[in-house]
Amino acid sequence: MDQIHEITVQSGEETIYGVYTGDLTTINQDTVIMYCHGNTGNIDYYWTRQKLLANVGSKNRFGVLMIDYKGYGKSEGTPSEGGLVEDINAGLGWLKDQGLTSDRLVIYGFSLGSYPSTYLSAVKNGTLVPSKLILEAPFASTRVMVNDASKLSMNNNYYTSTDFEVADLIRDVEQPFLWLHGTHDAFLSIKTHGEIVYKNYGGSASDKTAVRVDGADHSDLPTVYGFDEYIASVLDFLEK
Repeated sequence: MDQIHEITVQSGEETIYGVYTGDLTTINQDTVIMYCHGNTGNIDYYWTRQKLLANVGSKNRFGVLMIDYKGYGKSEGTPSEGGLVEDINAGLGWLKDQGLTSDRLVIYGFSLGSYPSTYLSAVKNGTLVPSKLILEAPFASTRVMVNDASKLSMNNNYYTSTDFEVADLIRDVEQPFLWLHGTHDAFLSIKTHGEIVYKNYGGSASDKTAVRVDGADHSDLPTVYGFDEYIASVLDFLEK
């Protein structure tokens, strides 16, 4: 059976696109990773990440869904802060319709994707509430990003809308949490972004895990860490 599926969902009035890797007939039994990608590029750009996650443990052991936000790839509309959450929630609605339940949902946010991932884990008002949270190279807030004169290019809509406060949101996250960040991240400094997010996690100390990858920049963490080591860290967290 084909294990790669393009899907469409409605997010507000717009149609957005996504890709699911895994067996559609077993979503009601599988654990699924919802991958929230970064600001640069679209599904095509992050496809290698989806394939990597689809092979954690063994081929397609975990289903993986990735959605393009409004204005990204083939998705209609214009990106915005509220739209990020709405778009990911639309993807969660699709998973729920396939039979997925909250206890088998893991949400993974990379860079910009750390905002909707953390929001839906903290506020818990989405279609499904993630049972675990993974953040890779998260940002503390857009304000800190501007103050740091970050080189991360983001749509102006993000800067002019309400400040993204991942570091505040994560205080209300109690689900098990895995954080990964490169020590040489030139876009989102591990010191002013990642370490703050990790420190502010609201759950118990035994439920949080940190992976600091020496020498890794913003987008090359799995490569610098080593694919086997990366997969092992994610698998260990998922199996806890």
